[in-house]
Amino acid sequence: MKVFLSGVLADPALLEIVLGRPVETPATRLPGHAVLDPEGGADRLTLLCAAPGSEAAGLLPELTEGDVARLCYFTGWYAEDLAEIAIPGEAEAVYARIDPASGGSPWDAARWRAQNATLGCEIAREIMLGYGRRPAEMVRRIRPYLAARAWSRALAARETPCTLRSDRTREGAVRILSDRRAHDGFFGMRDFTLQHERFDGAMSEVIHREGFVAYDAALVLPYDPERDLVLLIEQMRYGPLLREDRHPWVLEPVAGLVDAGESPEDCARREAVEEAGLRLGRLEPMLRVYASPGYTSEFFHCFLGLCDLGDHNGGINGLDSENEDIRSHVLPFEAAMDLVESGEVNAGPLAMMLLWLARARERLRSAA
Repeated sequence: MKVFLSGVLADPALLEIVLGRPVETPATRLPGHAVLDPEGGADRLTLLCAAPGSEAAGLLPELTEGDVARLCYFTGWYAEDLAEIAIPGEAEAVYARIDPASGGSPWDAARWRAQNATLGCEIAREIMLGYGRRPAEMVRRIRPYLAARAWSRALAARETPCTLRSDRTREGAVRILSDRRAHDGFFGMRDFTLQHERFDGAMSEVIHREGFVAYDAALVLPYDPERDLVLLIEQMRYGPLLREDRHPWVLEPVAGLVDAGESPEDCARREAVEEAGLRLGRLEPMLRVYASPGYTSEFFHCFLGLCDLGDHNGGINGLDSENEDIRSHVLPFEAAMDLVESGEVNAGPLAMMLLWLARARERLRSAA
């Protein structure tokens, strides 16, 4: 069957990833319709909507039943969503998914190719790796998180210093011999074997490991340098609960997963509003670190958020859609350090960020 594809789906490289094979993609146009770019993260698909007087550019590949199944898996569509449409000059039936009229700006294909095509293809790879194993309903539910996982890999490609540590690379000094997805839901678990170059120059024996696939997160410690106040949040956490800690409510910095295409800085500001009802001023980079590099890909982008805490009296915040129940505490810096000393602060990132602030505090206060 011939299917009209537009917007993101009209990118030949992305479409090849989705279908698992190259296809002929003749260009065509659909009168009376427009391609719209909805608001949201980089995982959002473009919309094809009825628009009298407009004309939508797209591709017209011939797809098999298997191709349509893969397309629906990637997009979250159902096969019955494809309705017959009329394209001038086409004698055969043509099908397309027509979206309800909604808000959105006109699709700018050139801008998408320049800014988001690489990430779009990585998101497609991440989603399609689960085809045949991860249920389609799960993909519909966790699509933004799968996209964030792809974005983590893109952020990891940025260069980092190698002044003391070895500058050997994953591509040059590590051989992945097998890589199996043992679990693939909100979090992933990979079962893999590898060899790596040793410090003596020889290759290691074959090593079998399991690894926990997580996300990049932005963490921010709000600080009022004029009043020497910090804001900490408190919430029930699943790690202590699984460890059977009697007190699973934990003091932490404001934090959240970095959405696909979002900068860690923008994520930090967004999370401060969501979790603490707080709008931050200048952000000062603190640290960029792996949470526990021996077994998980989780990575933290840590910031100090300068702000006015004089009128912030704590309170309860968080998103109902994410079942968040978050309490804010505003307290003097020295009182927070006392909690580190006593062990009441038992989340490593918060202790690390408070110790970083202890080193920078005099500079920040003198400039306030």
